Amino acid sequence: PPAMIENVGKMTGMPMAPLALNDEVALDLAYKVREQTKKDLGDKYVPGPADQLLEEMVVKLGRVGKKAGKGFYDYPADGKKKLWPGLAELVGKSLDPETLDVQELKNRFLYIQALEAARCFEEGVVTDVRDADVGAILGWGYAPWSGGPLSLIDMVGTKEFVEACDKLARKYGPRFTPNKLLRDMAEKGDTFYGRFAPSKEKAAA
Repeated sequence: PPAMIENVGKMTGMPMAPLALNDEVALDLAYKVREQTKKDLGDKYVPGPADQLLEEMVVKLGRVGKKAGKGFYDYPADGKKKLWPGLAELVGKSLDPETLDVQELKNRFLYIQALEAARCFEEGVVTDVRDADVGAILGWGYAPWSGGPLSLIDMVGTKEFVEACDKLARKYGPRFTPNKLLRDMAEKGDTFYGRFAPSKEKAAA
């Protein structure tokens, strides 16, 4: 359920719950970014479970976020924002709180973002591990306690992180598949800050 997504998102240490954050940024912007990514990647694009929902929200329903007064939340002019009641029905399925593995759900929130940060680093979108970590924390509120997504991978252990992501990929799809850099680092026992940190930081470590 949407409320559970918000609650677990905040349990990971995010200062703003994920659906609320998407509303703030604007769903139509996320939709445009996704469409451009699909064009750029072509057959290499891996659809995510949120793709259809995003299209429904933006294209069919015009619920583009806080700026329009309606997104995942409703924003009444004279009251506090509330999760849109129709969202649960639109998603079409719910999780049983009695059988839900909260730790796994928290890991899914954190690990999918860490995987994207690792892909950006591998592709040269960001070239300094510190920029990736600080940018994630300040840019979209990645859990500050972790030190950032690449620091989280180092904290978990690259080998353990890759194994956990492979398990998630088998269960939830290829979006959790680790990239080549992560597999190479796991095999060699490397960490991001051990392998890629500036030389002065390595010397001080």
